[in-house]
Amino acid sequence: MEPAAFIRAHTALRPVPHAPAIRLHVADEATELWGRTEEELGEIGLPPPFWAFAWAGGQALAAYVLENPGMVAGARVLDFASGSGLVAIAAAMAGAASVEASDLDPFALAAISLNAAENGVSERITVKGADLIGRDDGWDCVLAADIFYERDLAARVGDWLAGLHARGARVLLGDPGRAYLPKDRLETLATYAVPVTRALEDAEIKRTGVWRFRG
Repeated sequence: MEPAAFIRAHTALRPVPHAPAIRLHVADEATELWGRTEEELGEIGLPPPFWAFAWAGGQALAAYVLENPGMVAGARVLDFASGSGLVAIAAAMAGAASVEASDLDPFALAAISLNAAENGVSERITVKGADLIGRDDGWDCVLAADIFYERDLAARVGDWLAGLHARGARVLLGDPGRAYLPKDRLETLATYAVPVTRALEDAEIKRTGVWRFRG
């Protein structure tokens, strides 16, 4: 099935619990969509539908950006590993001049486009399917949520984002304290109690931080 058609068939439009000004195409039931995706798409090796859920870090970072629009207003923004596009949409709504929403999953790219259109910010969001780790395209602000869940990826991404911070980019992270979050390199800007899906997070509320690199 074509990605946009699959998304429309297996999700519903709902406000994000911790950022209700934004509506996303999200799964009604995590395990059901995961199963359907594995059954229908597994043979061609597409990844699980991370784009179909409002994860804790993304909700926290989106809320923070909406509450603090000066962080992105007028800026060229990258939302790395964008998933549903939640944080990219928040940045566009908060006044970013332009937002690149990157992800390697073609279904995520379709979801970002659908969600951006639903929230009226398509003209300021560009989807990007390239691997950007290690690149510096001169972004003023880089946003990333829920990315520190796998050791090797976390190390690569952490070093890359730290380098962007060192050259002057504003780098903001949303994360509920996942296993490989480099807390020793970060400081907390805000903490939220975020409603999440128990089937995915083993909790109904996740205490979630918005972080930046020290120094």
